[in-house]
Amino acid sequence: MAILVTGGAGYIGSHTVLELVNQGEEVVVIDNLQTGHQQAVRGAAFYTGDLCNRSFLDSVFETHTIEAVIHFAASSLVGESVQNPLLYYENNVIASHNLVSALLAHGVKKMVFSSTAAAYGEPKQIPVQEGEITNPTNPYGETKLAMEKMFRWCDQAYGLKSVSLRYFNAAGAHPEGIIGEDHTPESHLIPIILQVALGQRESISIFGDDYPTKDGTCIRDYIHVMDLANAHWLALEHLRKNNLSDVFNLGNGTGFSVKEVIQTAREVTGLPIPETISARRAGDPAVLIASSKKAQTALGWKPKYNDLKTIIQTAWKWHKENPTGFSNDQ
Repeated sequence: MAILVTGGAGYIGSHTVLELVNQGEEVVVIDNLQTGHQQAVRGAAFYTGDLCNRSFLDSVFETHTIEAVIHFAASSLVGESVQNPLLYYENNVIASHNLVSALLAHGVKKMVFSSTAAAYGEPKQIPVQEGEITNPTNPYGETKLAMEKMFRWCDQAYGLKSVSLRYFNAAGAHPEGIIGEDHTPESHLIPIILQVALGQRESISIFGDDYPTKDGTCIRDYIHVMDLANAHWLALEHLRKNNLSDVFNLGNGTGFSVKEVIQTAREVTGLPIPETISARRAGDPAVLIASSKKAQTALGWKPKYNDLKTIIQTAWKWHKENPTGFSNDQ
C-alpha cells in the first residue's frame, strides 16, 4: 500500500517524500507545480494535477492502493493571503474538502496534515503549547485552522483519523545537498540571507530593531526540514498504531533573533552579509517559540539537527551548489 503526498514537490513535502522512501514506504506524489519542483521528487510515483479536479484525484486513487495521505498542498504566503483571501480559501479549504471527499470515497481514513504555528496568531504564553488559544491574524493561518477543524468534524462523522502538525520556522536542506529550498519569490529569512552571501541581493533587511527582545529583533524557533520530515513519518506510524486524531507542535524549543541568525550565517559562509534596518511589519509577534514536549513524548520525536549553525550549514551547502535553485525544471 502507498502513502499519497499532496504538495510533495514543495520544500517540506519533497524532504518528507525522501524520508518516507528511506523508511521503506511506497510513495505517490500529487503536485500542480505552481510552486513546487518536479526535480525535488525522488523515488516516488509523480502526478501533475490539482486537488480541485475530482476526476483527477479519483484516477490516482484508482491506480494506486492508498493507505494514508500526508497533506502539504496549500498556498502559504501570509502577505498574499491578506491581499487575496479568497484565493487562500479556494486553494486551501475548498481543495482540502475535495481531497477528503475523494479519500473517504475510496476508503482511506488516515491523514497527516501540514498545519502551522500561524494557527495561534499572537500567543499569550511562550513557549507555545497545543492548548494555547487559536486566534489567527491572517487568512493563511485562518484557512489552515479551518482545515484542522474540518478534519476533526470528519473524524466524528466518518471516522477520518488525522494528525495535524503545527510547525514553526522550517529551515535547512538535506544534509547531503540532494534537495533544498527554492521559492519564487523567496520569503524565508535564512535563504534570503544566503542570497545576500551569494551576491544575489545587496543586503538583508531587518524589519524592526525595537522589539522587547535581547537585541531588539524578532525571535523565532527554527526547525530543520529533515526533522520535520521525520515527524511526519512518526505521525503516520502513530496513526497506524493508535488510530487516534491529535495535534502536535514541532519546534526546537529554542529561539534565535534575526540578528543572531544573520551573525551565524556570517560565521558559516565567511562572508560579511550587509544588513539594513527597516520598519516593523504589521502583525509580527516579538517572540515565537514552540513547546514540542507533547510530540517528543507521544511520537517519540527527537530533533536531530537542533542547533542553528548546523541548520544554516545544510542550507548553505544546497544554495552554494544550486545558486539558481532547481534550474532544470521540466
